[in-house]
Amino acid sequence: MKIKANNPELKSWLDVDKQSDFPIQNIPFGVFITKDDIITIGTRIGEYAIDLGAFHQLGYFDDVPLTDDMFMQDSLNDFIADGRKTWRLVRNKISEVFEINNSKLKDNAKHKEVIIFDVNEVEMLLPIDIGDFTDFISSKNHAQNVAKMFNLKNGTLESNWHHMPLGFNERASSVVVSGTPIKRPYGQILPENATTPVFGASEKLDMEVETAFITTAANHFGEPIPVNEAEEYIFGLVLLNDWSSRDVQRWESKPLGPFSSKSFASTVSPWIVTLDALEPFRCESPKQETLLPYLQQENTKNTFNITLNTYLETENGDLNLISASNFKNIYWSMSQQLAHQTINGCNVRAGDLFGSGTISGANIESSGSLLELSWNGENPITLNDKTQRTFLNDGDNVILRGFCENEKVRIGFGKCTGKIKPAIDLK
Repeated sequence: MKIKANNPELKSWLDVDKQSDFPIQNIPFGVFITKDDIITIGTRIGEYAIDLGAFHQLGYFDDVPLTDDMFMQDSLNDFIADGRKTWRLVRNKISEVFEINNSKLKDNAKHKEVIIFDVNEVEMLLPIDIGDFTDFISSKNHAQNVAKMFNLKNGTLESNWHHMPLGFNERASSVVVSGTPIKRPYGQILPENATTPVFGASEKLDMEVETAFITTAANHFGEPIPVNEAEEYIFGLVLLNDWSSRDVQRWESKPLGPFSSKSFASTVSPWIVTLDALEPFRCESPKQETLLPYLQQENTKNTFNITLNTYLETENGDLNLISASNFKNIYWSMSQQLAHQTINGCNVRAGDLFGSGTISGANIESSGSLLELSWNGENPITLNDKTQRTFLNDGDNVILRGFCENEKVRIGFGKCTGKIKPAIDLK
């Protein structure tokens, strides 16, 4: 089916700034509460939130086969479970109705009043009911930096890293939507040169610049997903900040992986940008060797050119660009991650979340964590207000932004933010 919504020549009758992340070619999906306290599924064009529940009820999806309550729910799970054909039909229809020469809704003031909202007048919610959450470590630069920093096997990657995507299961229950405050977590910490741990609030609270993809119901229990079919089951992507307490992580990750150092919070952006919308920005994947057959892909363009900028806003409002990375820096593709996750017969469901792991580039300025940017605290970074950071202070607000751009269109994710609050008083 042709993706008509991706036509770069399309213009909307809604006013959209040229630098907006949400032109008519994007049409992401999210869940929000309207000013009338109604929870609905919607999309966004420019600075407007579109109530798809009302849009559907008023007949604008009449020629698209949808259940009556498809968009009158508090999550996108059922819509995602309907599959790629439905996603494309819906995006194409929204694009058609909001195209500059279509007057059907444009000239209907009563309908516009209940369908279209100022995006600043709605409250964004978590877009999916997350059943499972896997986090991978897919950036070779990040993996190498950590290996060097902690002198793991003399600074080289483990021998299995180039053979398969490595990951671990995270807590779905503590995934929160952008804007949710993050309380500084407690945990066990082993001080330098000590042999006995202490208990306290983390002093090395860190961000992790990531993306995450969301799947539809893809396979039956016991049946793997072939790597060259995997993209058919990927709905779209969000920005992900997988917060980490590095001092807790250092102590608990012997011999197993992260546990309480990562399970306290993970923040996602509220709008899911579909894989279809990102298609014009597909690019070559890094060269891979020594792959087993189940991870070998027929196509060599298995990643996307997504700019990932991270800002640290201090409590006094000082805004600092601290990292400039790109999604194309990942070594393992989303399809390879999904194929590996299911090769043992693990079944995935609509609304499952798969994190990329920290995305770091080749130079220090493109590192996706303060752990790397400050080299575990050895090289503090200096902000515009002359204060320094090795890890996050209380009051710091971390802002992730992601977008694709060419000479004709810009497709973005909006913001993924979280402000650090002091640890709760346990006394």
